[in-house]
Amino acid sequence: MLAVKAILWTLVAPGTVDVVVPAILIATRAGPLDLGPVRWLGLPLIVIGAPVLAWCVVKFAREGKGTLAPVDPPKFVVRGGPYRFVRNPMYVANVLIVSGEALFFESWAVGAWGVLIAAAFHGFVVRFEEPTLKRLFGDAYEEYRRSVPRWIPRVRRPRS
Repeated sequence: MLAVKAILWTLVAPGTVDVVVPAILIATRAGPLDLGPVRWLGLPLIVIGAPVLAWCVVKFAREGKGTLAPVDPPKFVVRGGPYRFVRNPMYVANVLIVSGEALFFESWAVGAWGVLIAAAFHGFVVRFEEPTLKRLFGDAYEEYRRSVPRWIPRVRRPRS
């Protein structure tokens, strides 16, 4: 049953953010750009973002015993997979996908949508999600928060 809920919420939330809204903006030809060959830089962003998003959904279900739905959140702090590098890889994946779509489909409107969702994700994480996770998971979340950055992975220098 958890797998079914995870799939349904993935279709609803990221499906709307990453597919439905960009498709509407692209279909209406809102904001056409001429990026020439640069447009092809969008494909790697989509190709990286989509599997990371799927991996996060699976980690939420398997490791966290929950879904990405606010009504059925994970019961445990998820630290594996992409969550080892950033605390919010699902949001990062969504922004990568939408940014890639903006480039590939040469749409400033989709690019603006990407900026809007990135700002909304940041506000949601800072004002709601992090305080909630701290309250729910206490020291386990605080330890995770101190050791893993919010958005951008740390570059570690090789030891000599």
